[in-house]
Amino acid sequence: MDEVITSFFQQSPLLLLFVIIAIGLYILGFGADILVDDAVAISTRLGVSKAMIGATIVSLGTTTPEAAVSVMSALGGNPGLALGNAVGSIICDTGLIMGLAVIIGRIPLERKLMNRQARIQIFSGFLLVVACLPFSRLGTVFSEGGRLPQVAGFLFVGLLIGYLWLSAIWGRDGRMEMEIEAKNERPIWLTFLRLFIGLSLILGSSHITIDAVEIAATRIGVPDSIIAATLVAFGTSLPELVTVITSVRKGHGELAIGNVVGADILNVFFVAGVSAAVTKGGLTAGSHFFTQLFPFMLLVLVVLRVGISLGKDQLPKATGYVLLAIYAIYLFQNWRGIG
Repeated sequence: MDEVITSFFQQSPLLLLFVIIAIGLYILGFGADILVDDAVAISTRLGVSKAMIGATIVSLGTTTPEAAVSVMSALGGNPGLALGNAVGSIICDTGLIMGLAVIIGRIPLERKLMNRQARIQIFSGFLLVVACLPFSRLGTVFSEGGRLPQVAGFLFVGLLIGYLWLSAIWGRDGRMEMEIEAKNERPIWLTFLRLFIGLSLILGSSHITIDAVEIAATRIGVPDSIIAATLVAFGTSLPELVTVITSVRKGHGELAIGNVVGADILNVFFVAGVSAAVTKGGLTAGSHFFTQLFPFMLLVLVVLRVGISLGKDQLPKATGYVLLAIYAIYLFQNWRGIG
């Protein structure tokens, strides 16, 4: 099916590609509206905080593109791309998406819940770096890199199960008291179905939109190296972007930060973990992971953690500006490397 769509796009005139991109962006927004509204409805009906719903149900759905791309890359003999996609998505989710969200809207903090989630977020990031270290030759890490072994992949999958189990318990701790008029309630199964439809619209339209954007960019002369370094990584994070921005726009900032923090955790335990588990030789972590990718990943995670610690009832605006600045430097470093 992907080959048919790609072939159609390649044969389409540039004007039609721009029309497809516009339609894709509209469907993305429509799907995000459904997803956010019904995620909030589910949190209300189940008595679970919006931040927890964002960190589990929503983030599991929006990290599906990263998982699909990474697992297929690993199975296809490109383990470096699999790990790079997971790490790059964490940098994009936290630096760009969370940075934008903090600046354009209010991000309320559910102190107890977010402290728990943020600790796991930081732990997972540092654990990923440690797991990739070549302990038998640490002196060569900046020149030869390392590897995420298969056994670490199985460990991460086990931690994923533990994280989801803990999240279910913590979600009940954050029970909310809300009054809902019974006559306005739709059946819970229908709410879940609508959430699934919204998520499907986001994933499907983001995939088609990015394909069209890549081909259009090639047509107008954008170098392949820049497309690979920016659009591909950005494309797998597009579901998180539209979900987070829509959440903030609708006044559900808790859902936004829950989605980003949950997605970061899942990018380690779910995306990198499953990719390493299905690859006999593990995932390659070249020297650039230790000189660029891992430092930027840890930096944005630490900045967000500090912002959560310093914020009283909401994430400080300054956190957003710092995160965006770090992401801009990250892009500059990558583009300079391309040049």
